[in-house]
Amino acid sequence: MSRQKWLKPLIGAAAGVLVITLMLPSRDHRHTPQPEYTAKMVPQQEKQLKKGMLALDLSATDTITRMDARQDIEYVMRELNGKTNDQKKHFARKFQQSHSHLHTLQWINTRDAKSTTYTGRKTQSRLLNDAQVKNSLTAARRSVLQNKSYESAAFQVEDRKYFVMAEPATDGTYGVAALVSQQVLHDVEKHQRKNLRLIPYPKEGSYKIESVHPDTLHDITVKTGHDNENASHYFENEIVVRFRHNPDQRQLREIAADLNCEPGRKLGYTYVFHSNNMNFKELKQYFSQKWNPVYAEPHYMYLTNEKKPVKASDVSIPNDLLFSRYQWNLPATETNRGWALSKGSKNVVVAVVDTGVDLDHPDLKGQILPGHNVVSPKEKPYDDVGHGTHVAGIISALVNNGEGVAGMTWYNKVMPVKVLDQSGSGTTYSVAEGIIWAADHGAKVINLSLGNYAQAEFLHDAIKYAYDKDVVLVAATGNDNTERPGYPAAYPEVFAVSATDASMHRASFSNYGDYVDVMAPGASIASTYPGNQYAALSGTSMASPHVSALAALVRSINPDLTNKEVMDLMRHSVIDLGTPGHDKYFGYGQIDVYKALKAAQRPYVPLQFYPQHLSNKIKSLLKMLET
Repeated sequence: MSRQKWLKPLIGAAAGVLVITLMLPSRDHRHTPQPEYTAKMVPQQEKQLKKGMLALDLSATDTITRMDARQDIEYVMRELNGKTNDQKKHFARKFQQSHSHLHTLQWINTRDAKSTTYTGRKTQSRLLNDAQVKNSLTAARRSVLQNKSYESAAFQVEDRKYFVMAEPATDGTYGVAALVSQQVLHDVEKHQRKNLRLIPYPKEGSYKIESVHPDTLHDITVKTGHDNENASHYFENEIVVRFRHNPDQRQLREIAADLNCEPGRKLGYTYVFHSNNMNFKELKQYFSQKWNPVYAEPHYMYLTNEKKPVKASDVSIPNDLLFSRYQWNLPATETNRGWALSKGSKNVVVAVVDTGVDLDHPDLKGQILPGHNVVSPKEKPYDDVGHGTHVAGIISALVNNGEGVAGMTWYNKVMPVKVLDQSGSGTTYSVAEGIIWAADHGAKVINLSLGNYAQAEFLHDAIKYAYDKDVVLVAATGNDNTERPGYPAAYPEVFAVSATDASMHRASFSNYGDYVDVMAPGASIASTYPGNQYAALSGTSMASPHVSALAALVRSINPDLTNKEVMDLMRHSVIDLGTPGHDKYFGYGQIDVYKALKAAQRPYVPLQFYPQHLSNKIKSLLKMLET
């Protein structure tokens, strides 16, 4: 039989098999029963679930702090062994500068039962006079002399929590005890009460703000955390304006005189004006009547929605300290399996538009690019909240370095862009500027773990600007358990991410709606935290960077994909949850890193174009046979 005779029927049969296969449900799709909390909860139920999630975060952070402290003590023991007294003192001083939570280190020599104490600062030495500290350090010393480990319960001195921990050397000749501050628990609780919207809009900071309903812009009062789902916040005496024709200097001076204000701040084609004696409604009336702008809208505020190169071998279980016990999120998304296909590329940069990043964290060493500080342009984008550092660690914490956590990517760099201040909030202007700056400075993916419920054309312009530059934009949907669309997540150019828990249910706090693209882990996620520490946080803020990391891995394995193709690929390479296909509670499903990278390895064809693609392939083969 000639090649033409047997190949034509084979192609036809193959096409028939392919069409039938596409019509069948995928075997690895998982359809879980709809959890009870998908129905709208009353405020008290929602509050209790969020308080439970906060308690889980604090409990996990407490254990993480203790595991990390034990590893630090073991490191100190190795470094101090065999050193002179001066060398020990110098090392301890330097180590405590970068690990300020280790308030006191005590070197214990078991041969003569003598000990030497090192305090980080003179002001910390007063802690040693506290009875609880004295008793705990005495018990720790006694345990080391008996060649035993020691760990105290937490205790409070004034308004801060501490614990004491000690480890003996393997040969029993010496040991180290430490007084460890748990200030991180206070910081996590304070941050998560805002991040999970357990409290009304935070009052700290220098902003004079008003709250409005995002649909009507009618004034409303926010009294409880639950009220946040129907509120958007803006500066009461500022306005964002896009003119039909850019005003010249004479017209800008005229506006400044009319409003009794400084010249407007300009970003792209848009201006922000701050008046000393007019509120937003008066400003809106002024610009509408006199200047007929494209739009004039409130200036909204945004909240957080929260070594040597590693050998490129296939590591399914990394040796990072917290991985096996706390990083359930990586196996749940098939990240470990995906590493066999791609560990990322330094050429694909992920911008974290957030509160900044701890630029000195050892688990982020070599992973952070210089970045930009929109809030204080002359300063580096250091994180004074913790949110951005946590997000960055989910994406790119060092993998297989024996400490802390493992990021989802090994080699992708993080570009910190600080747009939120120390209160965890920022303006439309700062977020828009941060997005534009990141797009102009080489970001291939932008993570936006922040949001507001009001649409802002100003921000949308910045989003479209980045999207037109082929950037993949990923955003968190919000933590109010509401169907109301949150922005920027709900803009069509943005990939919207909601949160699942360890059981692959929608997290109780997570927003939902028809605009949601996918789900990702967001409940008690362990990651990096400022001050060389680690913490577990919950929120769609934690889910979003999982997807940003996936987008970076996809663009690393196949740089030819456009942003639209990357987003489409991620939607259709998921673990299906809830109702088969897309639904408002789970989007398309939870991300599957391995499945997405497998799809990205070959030329990607969106499902809706597959019949045409298949037809073209068959025609091409038939044409080849005819020649």
